[in-house]
Amino acid sequence: MRTAGSIEYDKKYKNDSHIINDKLRQHVLECAKRFKSSWIGLGQTLYPIWKDKLYHAWGHEKFDDYAERELGIKKELAVKLLKLYFFLEQEETTYLKENYDESRQISSVTHYDAVDLLRLAKNKKELDRTDYMKLRKNILEEGKEASSLKKDLTALIRERRVVDPEEERDKRYALAVRKFLYAIQSFTKDMETLKLIPDKIIEEAAQLQAQLEGEIS
Repeated sequence: MRTAGSIEYDKKYKNDSHIINDKLRQHVLECAKRFKSSWIGLGQTLYPIWKDKLYHAWGHEKFDDYAERELGIKKELAVKLLKLYFFLEQEETTYLKENYDESRQISSVTHYDAVDLLRLAKNKKELDRTDYMKLRKNILEEGKEASSLKKDLTALIRERRVVDPEEERDKRYALAVRKFLYAIQSFTKDMETLKLIPDKIIEEAAQLQAQLEGEIS
């Protein structure tokens, strides 16, 4: 799926194949330098570089290598920025158009960790539209940090999660079998070492152990 970012990139750079690498390479370096106030711009610029594997032309075999060696950004963060930009462009276009401005002060820019929390919440089946819009307001409009919202959101998801009685029963059964199995294993080991009971009982304990292992395999 082509995004607005990739289309904009085509208009900016693909008209002149001779200058595409130099211009785009310099642009992404500038975005990386002002990362704190422009992480959205960096994510936007990284998208076509990742998608079209432009980093090959700059001497990097992998996108991870390019991000870490040239931009000084860890691969996990670079991938996260790609996901976040794509999420905003697909789900929060209005935010990008009305609220994002590269000249904004650092203190007024929504932190990427908070936006990532919103992205992950979007696909949580335990949350409804009202829950999402409330979280969206907290993050995109009020600028609240992920740390202040994550705990309450986790508690809400856990509360909403539907418990399957059959699944819970199976879990309790498996747990009980494991506990019994560990007890049999400990008993068998001690008896073999101390030789306090007949070998026949130890053999029967070993058979029981095998049956229990079959129950939880």
